[in-house]
Amino acid sequence: MAGILASYDGGVIPAIVLAAGQSTRMGRSKPNLPLGSGTFLTHIVQTLLDGGTDDVVVVVGHEMEAVLQAFAKSGLPARFVENAGYASGQFSSLLAGLQFVDRPGVAATLVTLVDVPFVSVATVRAVVDRYHRTHARVVRPTRGQQHGHPLLVDRSMFELLRRADPTTGAKPVVREYATVEGDVEIADDGAFADIDTLEEYERAIRIFAGGGHVERDAEHSR
Repeated sequence: MAGILASYDGGVIPAIVLAAGQSTRMGRSKPNLPLGSGTFLTHIVQTLLDGGTDDVVVVVGHEMEAVLQAFAKSGLPARFVENAGYASGQFSSLLAGLQFVDRPGVAATLVTLVDVPFVSVATVRAVVDRYHRTHARVVRPTRGQQHGHPLLVDRSMFELLRRADPTTGAKPVVREYATVEGDVEIADDGAFADIDTLEEYERAIRIFAGGGHVERDAEHSR
């Protein structure tokens, strides 16, 4: 499946994984939390690769060396960018990721969080398929009023995100440019499972059968 999502009108669609935070509520490094035979980070990268993403970029910061060492054991292909200002919040990591992937030939980028590790391969494919079909500037998994990951933003959004108010971050910009055409109704619990605390982690491991993906396919709204 490698490359199935890589091109769009002659452009590529890399993925950015935001993994630089301090994990203060968890009390442990989220990227290195055990999941199946790997970690949160290796699980997410594998999902993106299985979904056809050729270029996965991971933004790191807190406990960077430990994260890099743990990931190296997986042998998975990914590139890393350091966000030295990670303590200022998640938005700074998004900007670091955008700066890294914003190159000629890039059509859009997927963005996901290291604390949403249970999203399915089918959801990744559904999000990019919707982009192919609608050219929406923002594509996101939805379930009723919930919005999940991965988020896809067209390259035309990059500068708008860079100019966003850092005190409010990307959400107001994403909401302003989100459309019905870009919202993909998804039946994948993992796309909406944000793991912030040890209790949520332990509960999610039980719910998702020891770290496996939800077995339901992502549903496309037609």
